[in-house]
Amino acid sequence: MLLSVGTLAGEAKGLAVSQITARSWWALAYLIVFGSIIAFTAYNWLLEHFSPTLVATHTYVNPIVAVLLGWLYGGETVTLRVGIAAALVVGAVVLVDRGTNKLQHLR
Repeated sequence: MLLSVGTLAGEAKGLAVSQITARSWWALAYLIVFGSIIAFTAYNWLLEHFSPTLVATHTYVNPIVAVLLGWLYGGETVTLRVGIAAALVVGAVVLVDRGTNKLQHLR
């Protein structure tokens, strides 16, 4: 849908497919395979074996992984504020996990 609407809105005027590098095509392939196919399969498996509350914590952890990968491979800087935010997110995920485990023991 977004591709169609963007094309109809004229966003594709400056696109030259011949100018897209091999690295960009490999990055797109990586995102399709790992970011969609494998991740979706793993997500469905997790939903079958763990509580939805625990599985949903990935939405909080993914940005931390992205920041770490940006620091490791992209040369981005990690400030004290980012470190504190990451620690708070990990702490919240731990609390959710503990709460989910307590609920399962009550059943």
